[in-house]
Amino acid sequence: MRIKKRVFVMLALAAALLGCTPQTSERPSGMGEEPITLRLAWWGSEFRNNATIQVIHRYEEQNPHINIEFEYSAFNEYWRKLAPYAAGNALPDIIQMDISYLSQYGTLDLLEDLEPYIQSGVIDASSISENNLSGGKLGDKLYGMNLGVNALFAYYDPEVFQASGMEPPAAAWTWDDFDQMGEQLKGKGFYLGTVLTPEQFFAYYLRQNGSSLFAKDGSRLGYEDDQLFIDYFSRMQRLAKDKLIFSPDIWTSDINESDRDPFYRGEALLGWGYSNQFISIVKSYGKQLAIVPLPGPDSKQGLFLKPGMFFSITKNSKNKEEAAKFISFFVNDLEANKLLKGERGVPISSKLKEQLKPFVEPELAQVFEYLDWVEKNSSPMDPPDPVGTAEVTTVLRELNDLLLFGKITPEEAAAEFRVKADGILASSKNGRVQ
Repeated sequence: MRIKKRVFVMLALAAALLGCTPQTSERPSGMGEEPITLRLAWWGSEFRNNATIQVIHRYEEQNPHINIEFEYSAFNEYWRKLAPYAAGNALPDIIQMDISYLSQYGTLDLLEDLEPYIQSGVIDASSISENNLSGGKLGDKLYGMNLGVNALFAYYDPEVFQASGMEPPAAAWTWDDFDQMGEQLKGKGFYLGTVLTPEQFFAYYLRQNGSSLFAKDGSRLGYEDDQLFIDYFSRMQRLAKDKLIFSPDIWTSDINESDRDPFYRGEALLGWGYSNQFISIVKSYGKQLAIVPLPGPDSKQGLFLKPGMFFSITKNSKNKEEAAKFISFFVNDLEANKLLKGERGVPISSKLKEQLKPFVEPELAQVFEYLDWVEKNSSPMDPPDPVGTAEVTTVLRELNDLLLFGKITPEEAAAEFRVKADGILASSKNGRVQ
């Protein structure tokens, strides 16, 4: 059976390599230095893709001996592509890493520890706080360089609130206020907003109530009382039944098409997500929006500063030091970050952040201001998501869909989620899930 699995993995890797056409810039290498090719992969929106490519070209112009091949894709496709690369020890030199996969890739010894490159000065972290670095750590090893911090938030168009005859939410609003807004909208054919992604916002709700989605050791769920699940998802089920949250198939790529989202049509009061998305949201919407924290009470306990994503250097890279130099450039260069516009999160370098302020667009200035507020009104982030998180998320999303369509009760979903999630996490912890 093991031989068959190895053959299957190698066939999958071969197929992935045949189907992959990394993009690159054809140009002469620098004189006197050995030509080096780096491979870089990320997921992202059209804006992120274009901005990252511009930064790559800027780096190549300054380092003529470096040639960077790059590939990008949508989030789910990205991880499907990386899996066979990982199995065949053929990952790109630099990969964009999400916190939900950091434990998995780190514990499988696929990622390089970046701490030595910081200690040697190859990666300049002189104006980066330990707090901004720690999100990429597993134990005492730094497996991911934070590319920017963000936080959960809600956003709205003040004119839409005015037209609805309702007051916009204040910073201290609560879930009860949220429900009251829904009561005022009920039966009017107007939405509170789109569905809240369950793995993000249920985790926030748990933190508000002094708990967490995962236990610290990653072997089971982090909350003991299923009533927390029942209370949160009962609200979501009720809102869906009253047609107050718009519930498209949010797990497919077309949700990013603005014409599918009632918020962009002026038919919903609120949108929500992570703050690094705000720039592209405003551009899609076409005019300025306002930002507000998520509902309380105890939002200070629920909110946290989160690394938007990371760059990791892979263990199989033959050019680790050159990869580290590119990462240092990415997080510290002013002109590069003028192009990136904080889309992966507010820059982690305090020096760079101050340098950027005179050049930022109004929407990025709003994000800067909001993140400054969150820094003073939040709690430390939970440990990195454990191995098995992706499978747990799939279970939660499936149950969430069943709940929103009234196919299961919150009590039934709470019990099923606990059994399945604890099973996945225990198996992953014991190394039985690949």
